[in-house]
Amino acid sequence: MTEKEGAAASSDPSHIMQIGLGFWASKTLLAATKLGVFTFLHSGAQGPEKIGAALGLHQRSLHDFLDALVSLGFLEREGVGPEAIYRNTPETEAFLVKGKPQYVGAFLEMANDREYRFWADLEEGLRTGQPQNEIKRTGKESFAAIYSDSDRLRQFTEAMSSVQIGAFVAFAERFDFSQHSVMLDIGGSGATLSSIVATHNPRMHCVSYDMPALEPLAKEAVVKLGVGDRVEIRSGDFFDAEALPKADLVTLGNILHSFDLPKKKLLLRKAYEALPAGGELAVIELILDDERRHNTMALLMSLNMLIESDGGFNFTRRDFDGWAKETGFREVRFEPLAGPTSAAIALK
Repeated sequence: MTEKEGAAASSDPSHIMQIGLGFWASKTLLAATKLGVFTFLHSGAQGPEKIGAALGLHQRSLHDFLDALVSLGFLEREGVGPEAIYRNTPETEAFLVKGKPQYVGAFLEMANDREYRFWADLEEGLRTGQPQNEIKRTGKESFAAIYSDSDRLRQFTEAMSSVQIGAFVAFAERFDFSQHSVMLDIGGSGATLSSIVATHNPRMHCVSYDMPALEPLAKEAVVKLGVGDRVEIRSGDFFDAEALPKADLVTLGNILHSFDLPKKKLLLRKAYEALPAGGELAVIELILDDERRHNTMALLMSLNMLIESDGGFNFTRRDFDGWAKETGFREVRFEPLAGPTSAAIALK
């Protein structure tokens, strides 16, 4: 870039302002999801009066709210003003209508109810290195605080399931399961990964392993998805358990980033011990590029781990390769999945 070009670029602060005020757009989308705008419009295009009446919205800023969603690309509109008709875009119709298989709104609802407010204290987290979530009020580690409230636990579990579906489906469709018959999913939560793998690979028997508080939600999910005969729900603390169930494929779906390095390495060792020679570990994560420059979502998720955990952080391909080989795995490869998510696959 020449000096002249640099001067021209520096005279336009629009990118700075777009990012600096990005929470305006973010909160507008979060509110629309939480209020059920896209779910309501699934039945067909509607005018502002019917939308406002159905969702209990005041008339004062109703048009601004709906037209902001149009401008942001989340709604389509015909006409202007009181005669306008609004409908979902193909994207919001696919992903933000509650009840649809690809609904990611559960994660946005949780972001609205929890993370949006916690991120207001990012500066404190950066200064102290301490989490900024429920632990500040309850004194409990974040997962313990969530597990103690059944409604919050259900919301958290549904949120984690919704945001991971795309990557989990990609894994179930692309990974070579031909050499495997039993999969152990450590930290299986609502059994989403196990259920998707079982659905796409009928010969696989899957074990979803997580804390006892999650067992009812996981069992409910596998029955609903019709895979209860091939997905087994096992309960326990995967850190405290002396040994995890044996399997020839072990998965960790967005688990490692939640913990500090000693716990990361402990989970890798436990996964290694659960596998036979020739078995594989598949870690599904927002894995950072080695230059720590291109996967913006992974970097922001790492900041989210500062907000949400005592020591969690995202990691690079080089980091994982070193940890896996230190554990005893003899070969590591990486496979892209959906969006910024990939799978790190380690062979024992």
